[in-house]
Amino acid sequence: MDQSISLNKFISDTGYCSRREADELITAGRVLINNKPARLGNRYKHGDQVEVDGSLITMDNREKLVYIAFNKPLGITTTTEEHVKGNIISYINFPKRIFPIGRLDKDSEGLIFLTNDGDIVNKLLRAGNAHEKEYIVRVNKPITPGFAEKMAAGIPMLGTVTLPCKVVVTGRQSFRIVLTQGLNRQIRRMCEFLGYNVEGLQRVRIMNVRIDKLAPGKWRYLSDAEITLLKESVKDSSGQAVKHPKFREPATKSTSSKKKASFTRSGEKEGRPDKTKRTSSGKNAGTSRKSSPERNSLAEKKADFQKKAKAAKKLSSPAKTGSSAKPSATKKTSSKTPITEKKPMGKYKAFLQKGK
Repeated sequence: MDQSISLNKFISDTGYCSRREADELITAGRVLINNKPARLGNRYKHGDQVEVDGSLITMDNREKLVYIAFNKPLGITTTTEEHVKGNIISYINFPKRIFPIGRLDKDSEGLIFLTNDGDIVNKLLRAGNAHEKEYIVRVNKPITPGFAEKMAAGIPMLGTVTLPCKVVVTGRQSFRIVLTQGLNRQIRRMCEFLGYNVEGLQRVRIMNVRIDKLAPGKWRYLSDAEITLLKESVKDSSGQAVKHPKFREPATKSTSSKKKASFTRSGEKEGRPDKTKRTSSGKNAGTSRKSSPERNSLAEKKADFQKKAKAAKKLSSPAKTGSSAKPSATKKTSSKTPITEKKPMGKYKAFLQKGK
């Protein structure tokens, strides 16, 4: 049975850094495994030698795990890069190496966890595990009816749609929201989509841990009960990110014009001819093709067809006598024909009579 674990998990388990940071170290070529440059996806098994920046990393060096709740004030940046001004690590100045779990915007405040337990970080960051985070939000103008329902149903942003969430309006310009996601500036983007600007945002709860009376800029250790519940909640964590539904843009002019191209002049879809098209194709397809585009009604096509049919019939056969219909131009020409035929017959008879 293979008892190896991923290299990034081994590094995080020693308390050196998180899995994500371990991957960055491996990519940068700062990690050696058995005196060879490590690669993403490498596995660690008992007896392997791992070095980071020339320092040997072993499970024996593992320090006691630390879990901290910190009330981040405004203006502090959630990063482990200590050269960044106002970074969270330098601000707390904890004696051991710790790193934040997740992030909180520089212009936001409230609860955030820090730890040296790299394994739990990866599990807590997955929205698929439904780890709740609660916020109090203040916007720039009065909240209108329907705002909470639209926010809760999901808002399109960053090529996806936010997952359903809980939203409760608490004041004229404030509300509470509970998320299981952590998209970049998610609450601010959701509010902007509905025409609001966020003026204040504070995270007050992460799962079972509340900020309560912890003052801004202060931190405390999580209690044993909080740590137990925290670990219990991620015990069955898959460690896989949730697949967000893709947002489809509404049809634009270009797409609508393509749809129009699949319709005929009569307004019917191609491949589904209407009665007009079937009639003209069955009896006089050539006539329907030559007809003017303006003649697009069934009555006009029938009238045109009947008129031409009558004219062709009259040319091929003599006109009927005693017709009640009004004589047309063709009827007048055909009616003169019998008169011209009677004259030579009369002269012939007269000649015969004269000869006798």
